[in-house]
Amino acid sequence: MKVSKSNAEHYIWGDQCDGWRLVNHKDLSIIHERMPGNTHEVRHYHHHARQFFFILSGTAILEVDGERIQLGSQEGCEIPPLIAHQMFNETNEDVEFLVISQPATRGDRVLAEN
Repeated sequence: MKVSKSNAEHYIWGDQCDGWRLVNHKDLSIIHERMPGNTHEVRHYHHHARQFFFILSGTAILEVDGERIQLGSQEGCEIPPLIAHQMFNETNEDVEFLVISQPATRGDRVLAEN
């Protein structure tokens, strides 16, 4: 079945950020996310899930285990399990990106100390 933002399950997270579940299986999750300007995710890690963040548009900062990595359009970063990470949009523009998780992260998220 063809999937897009228009027919995928939508949810709101954080401070008015959007997510669309493009693939939603316990062994694989692909989510299209949108973060408005000047928003951020909470710092966390996953016990089992390996994730790949891929920027579709805009510029984001992905903090990975204390290192700040600037990601622009068409750039990505892989995060292994047990590594604390946090996404920031420090611009005034929206950033849109894909989050690919294997296995899915439901029940696997642990808040990390700042």
